[in-house]
Amino acid sequence: MIAAPIFSCYKTPSINHTNNVKRGFYTILAAQFFSALADNALLFAAIALLKQVHAPAWHTPVLQQAFIVSFILLAPFVGAFADSLPKGRVMFISNGIKMAGCLAMLAGINPLLAYGLAGFGAAAYSPAKYGILTEFLPPDKLVWANSWMEGLTVAAIIFGAVVGGVLITPSIAHSVLQQLQVPAQVTPAELAIFVIFFIYLLAAIFNLYIPLVAIEHKPLSRNPAFLVKDFAHCFRLLWKDPLGQVSLAVTTLFWGAGATLRLLVLAWAAVALHYSIGDAAKLTAWVAVGIALGSILAARFVKLEHAVNVIPVGIAMGLVVLMMIPVSSPLLAIVLLITIGALGGFFVVPMNALLQHRGHLLMGAGRSIAVQNFNENISIFLMLGLYALMEKLDFSVNAIILVFGMLMAGIMSLLYKKHGHDQDSGKI
Repeated sequence: MIAAPIFSCYKTPSINHTNNVKRGFYTILAAQFFSALADNALLFAAIALLKQVHAPAWHTPVLQQAFIVSFILLAPFVGAFADSLPKGRVMFISNGIKMAGCLAMLAGINPLLAYGLAGFGAAAYSPAKYGILTEFLPPDKLVWANSWMEGLTVAAIIFGAVVGGVLITPSIAHSVLQQLQVPAQVTPAELAIFVIFFIYLLAAIFNLYIPLVAIEHKPLSRNPAFLVKDFAHCFRLLWKDPLGQVSLAVTTLFWGAGATLRLLVLAWAAVALHYSIGDAAKLTAWVAVGIALGSILAARFVKLEHAVNVIPVGIAMGLVVLMMIPVSSPLLAIVLLITIGALGGFFVVPMNALLQHRGHLLMGAGRSIAVQNFNENISIFLMLGLYALMEKLDFSVNAIILVFGMLMAGIMSLLYKKHGHDQDSGKI
């Protein structure tokens, strides 16, 4: 919590009329786009770095576990940090930490450790990027704002996968390196990380221009014991709230399955389509295209008070994942991945908006999103651990797809059975 005096030179205009609100919202979107683009490109660059050092296959899911472990360990503290400073400033600091992670990779530090440092920055960034929406906009605009945020995040995922996939493709990377007259010992993975560093820098520059809102930011406490106790209270509060409980459970499952699916697509593309890692990385972008379409449809057709009604779409998503098993055609693979993404975007955007709204009312935006991140990243950590275990035990790709598809459809079915008809049990 010592960042405030260090960054006292940070200057932003305050919001005082509608035009500034619009400008601030678009600035937030731009900052989020470039930061998310760099996050997603960095994953593929880090995977290429692992392959460069001949790491075993099960290190790939462990790499992503290293990234998200900070979300779990720092959950009691990052929410309070996000609520104690202007959120644009929190995002600026967080992007600086991500840049340090890139430099650590370039300095030759173990990719798992260096990627974990970038995850430290991402953990601090997340409560701010979503919490700022509830400070800028009224509740009736949250689904709309989330569709914009998720839509641009998905666009960043698409471009991040493409940028990462292109830069780690040896023929392209070597051509770029020759044009730049860079020493031959620089590898495609290192080139990608170097470019990603400057994308983070661009995001940080946008962070400097996010307007301040008329909200007083005070740290709850500098006492870690108090923050842990407060976090535990917020955790219980959100899980006891009927609408908070269902939205938290659904988003937790979705992001756990989604993070694993991204790595699973890389392995599946290599086996079913005989793709290189660069081509497989670009293939994952089609899931993001689908999420963008689903997000647009959700913003058009789903109201906040009816968000619980979209859970059956999550069940369908789990079942459609199983259709990956027989596919061997690139065209069918693209159609299938777009469909999976569209189903995911359609049900997760309303549930995410509902969770943000309930959390903002119950405890404040930053702390509620920290609770959300804690749950979601435990889910990601556990599912990636299951994936790593199955890789280590030499499960086939199709067997892993079967496990994850059935797991998602089954748990979503249980959630719908419990909560599908109780949306009136809590007031929006």
